Amino acid sequence: MTRRFLILTAALLASGAAYAATTNTTLTINATATAGATGLALSGTANLTNIGNGTFSATLGTASFAGPYTITLSSGGTITGTLTSSATVLAGSGTSSATVTGGTGAYSGATGSFPTLASTGTIGATGSISLTFTGNGSITTGGSTGPPPPTITDVLDAASNTEGLAQGSIFIVKGSNLCPSGFTSFNVPRPTTSPDGVKITFTPVSGGTGTDALLWYEYNLSGTVQLAGILPSTVATGNYNVTVTNGSASAAFVTTVTKSKFELFTQDSSGSGLASVQNYISASRVDLNSFTTGNGKSTTISPAHPGQYLLAYGTGMGALAGGDNSASPAYNFAANGVNVQAIVGGMSIPVTYAGRAGYAGEDQINFALPSNVPTGCAVSFQISVNGALSAPAFIAIAPDANASVCVQQGFTAAELQKLDAGGTYTVGGFELMQIQAVLPSVGTVTENSASGSFTTFTGYQLAGAAQASVFASGNCVVTHSKNTSSTTPVLTGGVGLDAGAVTLNGPAASNISNMTFKEDPSTFSYSLTLATSGLPSGVPGGGGTGTIVAGQYSLSGAGGKDVGKFSSTITLGTPLLLTGGLPTSVNRANGLPLAWTGGNSSDIVEIIGSSSTSTDNWGFICTTTAGTRGFTVGSSILNQLPASTSGSLSIVSAPTPSTFNASLTAGGSIDLGTFLALTGTGGTVAYQ
Repeated sequence: MTRRFLILTAALLASGAAYAATTNTTLTINATATAGATGLALSGTANLTNIGNGTFSATLGTASFAGPYTITLSSGGTITGTLTSSATVLAGSGTSSATVTGGTGAYSGATGSFPTLASTGTIGATGSISLTFTGNGSITTGGSTGPPPPTITDVLDAASNTEGLAQGSIFIVKGSNLCPSGFTSFNVPRPTTSPDGVKITFTPVSGGTGTDALLWYEYNLSGTVQLAGILPSTVATGNYNVTVTNGSASAAFVTTVTKSKFELFTQDSSGSGLASVQNYISASRVDLNSFTTGNGKSTTISPAHPGQYLLAYGTGMGALAGGDNSASPAYNFAANGVNVQAIVGGMSIPVTYAGRAGYAGEDQINFALPSNVPTGCAVSFQISVNGALSAPAFIAIAPDANASVCVQQGFTAAELQKLDAGGTYTVGGFELMQIQAVLPSVGTVTENSASGSFTTFTGYQLAGAAQASVFASGNCVVTHSKNTSSTTPVLTGGVGLDAGAVTLNGPAASNISNMTFKEDPSTFSYSLTLATSGLPSGVPGGGGTGTIVAGQYSLSGAGGKDVGKFSSTITLGTPLLLTGGLPTSVNRANGLPLAWTGGNSSDIVEIIGSSSTSTDNWGFICTTTAGTRGFTVGSSILNQLPASTSGSLSIVSAPTPSTFNASLTAGGSIDLGTFLALTGTGGTVAYQ
């Protein structure tokens, strides 16, 4: 049986950093803010590509909205400087900047700047303020003498590319100076120290003897520096200092080892998108799951069919008693007390096998699709292990056993075949949104915003392209992320395109006249600051004058480096009215029935909920149409969220999107352009 094991392909595209006095880096800050008499106190996390992760703190003055910040790196040392922003960030979006004026450890006396930080702000359901800042810059240090020590910037599982590892799983280490130049892979039995002296060691934070990981490969080419290994099953759960030795030892990078953390491999090794799944055809043939039937780049391909057996691949099911350095390990966790379910399109499906099936560190999941499984080209797919969900991915399922192509609204068979052949799909999407948030002890805060982008997707990112153009009615997707500084994989992806200046006009009552969107130069995403009313007392900002009301809105693009001129209009009518208002308490075991009136029958309706613990964030998104007059979020979805007294719930609706076309300067035109207008309500809910 032909196998597709993709760990050594596109995973190697992850970025690394060469040692230099000046480091080019992208700064990403996620922080919460507390209003005080002298301004805002910010705290949260910071990520500096090519440098590392850490905690962030700052104080911004009320008048200047600027002040000092400190980033405390998990690998040791601090970076300090000044962050300058504007109060308009609190109303939705704005532009900020930061300077680097010093630090401690390796960054003592450092200088640098981040001249443009794209910034957004939101007011949470409880009145909390969340802020994000991201942008490119550089940091210059004084340099050093002699060969630099290895530096670790991240330790991630090798499937979803997120922090936190399971016993017996495959993982990757990113950084600089981790290994000599070139690429070397190691076969079974894999060494704990390579011939050139490289090793990865896990030492308990609480103290004790370290354990060396089994090395899978070393990679140091074209600026990408990365190691891969298998974490021995004998490493106990807990917090560990991870070090890499390459002549000298790196500073420690802290990670957590858990009993299990199963994640799916994806076909582009990005951690999200089209899953690495095979469709079982016969004992001598399996096809790689894809959109059409035929020959792919290196194997036969086809969409799955209802009733067919599938084989999915990932890592992190758990420790293997027989060890992790044998040629053909085999163990079925599902037959030995572990509850494993395949979640396809929100449907829970029992599995027949879940565990090692011939490859160290890699787990195989076998299951049969039921006859009534949801079908489409981007059907949501996750694996549940004792209730813990893998990161979202998707698979393609044709409507019946005789179909040779899956069916996805907005995509022709020829377009799907083009994606299978390595082609792309380009979409443009702009949306207006008005959300009324009911906040405890505050009242109703109404936020108006507008945003958009032009994005080119590959077939691996089809779910993102489909989500940008249409919504799958009746489908629910559950998301899960850890409270770490790593980015959570999402079903989007794609490459942004520049469309030049984009303006918005609305009806007279909206006070929106020739407003120009702000374009982020790093992502080419567009945003427009509109009015926010009802902000808590003492919170500066609120900026913007435009308000989204019923009536016609027109969008106009002047054309830019990648996209030519375009225009579109949409009419927003009476918003949907939720019967009985937004619930304040939800019994997860009983499901969540909702009913509404108003809106056009074809209007899109999204139901969005979330709940968190101190370490994990869980959420769900369900979609339907207003014509159904109601929707029930099932207990199988809600039970995956933890109990919480401060969860969130919102319901938004939108008329059928308007479509538009635009030329591409590289030739041809976009495949689909959409213009949306959404209204809705949200607030705090207790999940019991």
